[in-house]
Amino acid sequence: MRVAVSGTYSSGKTSTVMALSHYTGIPRSRARTVREIMPQALPGVRLTDVTPAQFLQLTLRRHTGRAVQEALLGDDFVSDGSSLQEWLYGEVRRRYGMNPNTAAAGGGGGGGGGVPATTASPEMVFFGEVVEQYGHAFKQHVKATYDAYVHLRHELPLAADGHRPMNDAFRADVDRMLLATLEELRIPHHVVGGPLARRLETITDIFGWTPVMSTAEAIELARQEYGRQDFRMEHERVPAHP
Repeated sequence: MRVAVSGTYSSGKTSTVMALSHYTGIPRSRARTVREIMPQALPGVRLTDVTPAQFLQLTLRRHTGRAVQEALLGDDFVSDGSSLQEWLYGEVRRRYGMNPNTAAAGGGGGGGGGVPATTASPEMVFFGEVVEQYGHAFKQHVKATYDAYVHLRHELPLAADGHRPMNDAFRADVDRMLLATLEELRIPHHVVGGPLARRLETITDIFGWTPVMSTAEAIELARQEYGRQDFRMEHERVPAHP
């Protein structure tokens, strides 16, 4: 079974998927993160400073990398997110500006206080048109790729790591749009929350999977794996050789 674990920023997707893979023995997707992609795609640039055109490049790279990795895994895997999120993060910027935090603070680009802008530059109009077309393509891809979704509740605090231009209001918007899209596509989905051990047990029960170790062992392995990640900011990394 091909299952996507969805949720917005700081919902615990990565740690949940890591632990779930250990707990069940089902492989997980290992698509590169934006932090890993940016040094090669946009050396020295912060995510908070990308232009509309640059954001479209990152979206395409992220979607392509994810699709390739999941194709290699075959018919049984757990995916850390899906291309719906790449599209919806573009939708948020189309509505509120390229840096949602600036919009929420009353700055330029998206209207003060998190209110969608009533006017947009020609660049942002074109950006919105491309994001809309990405949405059509990504929805079709997701519908054809995943058998079911597990959606993690919007219940954890937003990590203030300086990397992701996001705040609680916009994260909640993405959360609502993601669930609405799953309803639109009629993809079976299950909303799960609570501590990590409970998430693992709930997800395993939903799909009838058989654990291969205890939740404590799976969580510890995931903790170690998560800790080995490179958390440096994107502009602090050396570009990888092609």
